[in-house]
Amino acid sequence: MTNYTADQVTQMVEAYSSSPTRETVLALAEKLEKSEKSVIGKLAREGVYQKQIYISKTGEKPVTKIEIVREIASELGLESQDLTGLDKAPKGVLRLLCDNI
Repeated sequence: MTNYTADQVTQMVEAYSSSPTRETVLALAEKLEKSEKSVIGKLAREGVYQKQIYISKTGEKPVTKIEIVREIASELGLESQDLTGLDKAPKGVLRLLCDNI
């Protein structure tokens, strides 16, 4: 038993490929009377689903403190474990330090 007919899959792939947005997924789910997760799952299995990239409040891709510490260590020619505990500093301070090395 399949949840989607071949025709539905073709329509889904065409619609999502031409407009890969969350709104398209919601429209497909409503049109096909399926859940949003079901539609996303099928699009993923078909190899066309593109995960939405999270953007922070500042409009940038989020970076963890650990990643910033690794970048600082790299710039200083050290290993990140040499800077153990630095990741406890505020993120703004780490970013300032990293940008000024």
